[in-house]
Amino acid sequence: MPEMKDIRLTASELAVVWSSYQNNSMSICVLNQFLQHVEDQDIKEILKLALTISEQSLQKSITILKNDGQPLPVGFMGEDVSGNAPRLYSDAFYLYYLKNMAKVGLSVYGVALATSAQGHVRDFLSKAIQDSLDLYNKTADVLLSKGLFIRPPYVSTSNNVDFIDDKSYLGGILNLGNNNRPLNVVEITHIGSNVEANAIGSALLTGFAQVAQSKKVREYCTTGKEIAKKHIRVFSKMLTDDDIPSPMPWDLQVTDSTEYTFSDKLIMFHSALIISSSISNYATASAVSLRSDIIANYVRLSAESAQFGKDGADIMVKNKWIEQPPQIPNHKKLAKED
Repeated sequence: MPEMKDIRLTASELAVVWSSYQNNSMSICVLNQFLQHVEDQDIKEILKLALTISEQSLQKSITILKNDGQPLPVGFMGEDVSGNAPRLYSDAFYLYYLKNMAKVGLSVYGVALATSAQGHVRDFLSKAIQDSLDLYNKTADVLLSKGLFIRPPYVSTSNNVDFIDDKSYLGGILNLGNNNRPLNVVEITHIGSNVEANAIGSALLTGFAQVAQSKKVREYCTTGKEIAKKHIRVFSKMLTDDDIPSPMPWDLQVTDSTEYTFSDKLIMFHSALIISSSISNYATASAVSLRSDIIANYVRLSAESAQFGKDGADIMVKNKWIEQPPQIPNHKKLAKED
């Protein structure tokens, strides 16, 4: 049996380790900036935990890439964050941010684990999943202790077990009279989760828009903030139409600072991450929703998010801020060379 070091990384293994390097190098910059200003001791300990997780994961990514003979990405460094910038977000925002990023980590690493073969890569991903789980639970505990945890709405349900026997349960896309059947608990769960995620994204982009250096990036973040607010309105209406309160995080305070805090490269990269997470969330929600009008909304909002992401990618390419993932050779082009 060949030694592990002689077995090359598969495309999926290389993809997740390479992406992990990028994401964690960015997270280290962001978390260090947050730690400069956090006042609440409980929240400070959670930020320290998140920073330790990112630092350890980054070092593990470096080891795996080097052992496979891969060049290390540039990622993000100290120059992408200012240690002297004033506070940009509230302590409560830090908690909501960490909760959301832990959820993203659970999703991304979980999918990657299912496509990885080598034991050392699976060990790396299993540890990352466990770290994300620990971070989520500890963040949730602190949110609960401070009365900040956003609980999904309580609802009254039937005590009977039933099966769907009427196509009207699926509803219609063009339902001007709002005669669709009430939301079920699965649909409520995803709608509420997407309200919360967009609220956090809106606050994050509000701060980014204030401290971005270039006009193009400032305008991009402002547009993203308005898109997030629009999506919140769409999802909230789905709930309020059925007399269900829309769950919203509070104290997502953004200060009035306009001083350099994060590089425009980091801002655009982070924006791309939350956009891709949003599209993934919408796809999952659409797949488990049974009302046609809800599915149509997810498809429409996903398309809007995808176009916004494309606009951001254009900005990043123009400014050479986006690193190319490991690429296979262009065999067709090579075959035409003299």
